[in-house]
Amino acid sequence: MSSSQIALLGAIAGFTIYLGLPLGRLRKPAPRLKATLNAVAIGILIFLVWDVLAHAWEPVDGALSDHDWGPALGNGLVLAAGLTSGLAGLVYYDRWAAARRANTAGRPAGPGAASTTELAPKARSHAGELALMIAIGIGLHNFAEGLAIGNSAAKGEISLAVLLIVGFGLHNATEGFGIVAPLAAEGERPSWTTLGLLGLIGGGPTFAGTLVGQHLVNDTLSIAFLGLAAGSILYVVIELLAVARKAALKELTTWGILGGLLLGFATDAIVTAAGA
Repeated sequence: MSSSQIALLGAIAGFTIYLGLPLGRLRKPAPRLKATLNAVAIGILIFLVWDVLAHAWEPVDGALSDHDWGPALGNGLVLAAGLTSGLAGLVYYDRWAAARRANTAGRPAGPGAASTTELAPKARSHAGELALMIAIGIGLHNFAEGLAIGNSAAKGEISLAVLLIVGFGLHNATEGFGIVAPLAAEGERPSWTTLGLLGLIGGGPTFAGTLVGQHLVNDTLSIAFLGLAAGSILYVVIELLAVARKAALKELTTWGILGGLLLGFATDAIVTAAGA
């Protein structure tokens, strides 16, 4: 199988994320449905945090087992830095965005203010920003998955690369649902253009990672992206849990989170069977 064919299959694996995105176009979903969608997304994202950190820790754990202290320390620090940057970076970004929204809302209107407002683009809501954060976090994760596909192909392990493509493709189909969950929970109906951009941000990096991975085999680079992804997704989980608490549907939320978690494990089964 040629490198261009592997790249094409990597793109398909990434863009299966679009299969779950149309759920964001539901018209006025009922409160219980919104709470369920939010809870299932939390479960999927919790699984992703575990899955990402497990893959990022493997090289560190292997180096520790071999008493190879230099790589163990170096890769461990890269993972810690990535995790911190992904989590803390979004915390401070959210604080900055909230302050900016507050300043914009409290700005006194002057002469010509009405016309300026009419010409200005509509500010993105908190749910919209959260969906964007999820897409970015999943995109970082998918770039690392693309690296795994490309690395397998570069080593001549074509059958493994194909199995990874199938597994990641199934997995990404559920991730699209996770991206639009905050919008569904708030009753916001995104445009098809918005869904297209969110899918590109979340799924496109799988294709990019596949291209890079065929020419660059580097554990440290993969660990860095996985750490960033884990931190970003963890922040989003915290935010979605706050949304779930507002819904005040504890039992429904519990079963939804459990269902999403089990769905994550189920779609990951093919990747595990491939020995990834």
